[in-house]
Amino acid sequence: MNDADVSKQIQQMVRFIRQEAEEKANEISVSAEEEFNIEKLQLVEAEKKKIRQEYERKEKQVQIRKKIEYSMQLNASRIKVLQAQDDLVNSMKEDASKELLNVSHHHHSYEHLLKDLIVQGLLRLKEPSVLLRCRKADLHHVRSVLHSAKEEYAEKAKVHPPEIIVDNIHLPPAPSHHNAHDPFCSGGVVLASRDGKIVFENTLDARLDVVFRKKLPEDASVSINSYKTHAIRKRRGWRLLAKGLAVNWIIALGSLDIFSSKRVYKNSECYIFCAEIIIRD
Repeated sequence: MNDADVSKQIQQMVRFIRQEAEEKANEISVSAEEEFNIEKLQLVEAEKKKIRQEYERKEKQVQIRKKIEYSMQLNASRIKVLQAQDDLVNSMKEDASKELLNVSHHHHSYEHLLKDLIVQGLLRLKEPSVLLRCRKADLHHVRSVLHSAKEEYAEKAKVHPPEIIVDNIHLPPAPSHHNAHDPFCSGGVVLASRDGKIVFENTLDARLDVVFRKKLPEDASVSINSYKTHAIRKRRGWRLLAKGLAVNWIIALGSLDIFSSKRVYKNSECYIFCAEIIIRD
């Protein structure tokens, strides 16, 4: 083999090696490009996932804050409604208390009311001898109906007329501008057993407390709904309505028969038997 053939063969081998090297380099480059793209895609997806998680966390925080703010606003609104209802009921009760002061001014009807209050207390106590306490201004009216009250009680209870002792200690007088903060009584009587263990307060003020505790929940609810949905000028109308209902319940004692409840409420001086009222047909 001459030198030309050897050189030619060497050139072929060089070209072959170079071609193999180029192909191998291309394969390495393509493989590296693919690995790079895969790793880049993984990194991008991982960052996207972190961003989504962070966004979801912040979105949940925003939703929680919204719920908390809504709950706080709702509670504040409920407190305002309850406060308005409480203020309205207290205002109606105050107006009714003022109206009760006029009950004792009608002497004939007030004497009839006192008699029914005494009979009612006797029926509740069922004692042969009781102490009776009233306002000093009502002594004349009480003494004028005492006999008829004992007879009516004896007829209803089928017993002998009881002994009623009018106490020398009187109930507080009606409220006035001079003693606005002193204890007061709008009228009525307080009866007690001779040993003082059982005390039954049947004053007009105690009756008013019973009325507002037992008989006015629906009226208070209607009043507060009206208070929220109507103009302020309507408020006095609801006050007058509830006040009239309360005073009518107090005056309706003339048609009362007997108490049915046995729940006991503690007063500053005695235990008050507050009862569900049964009205005669």
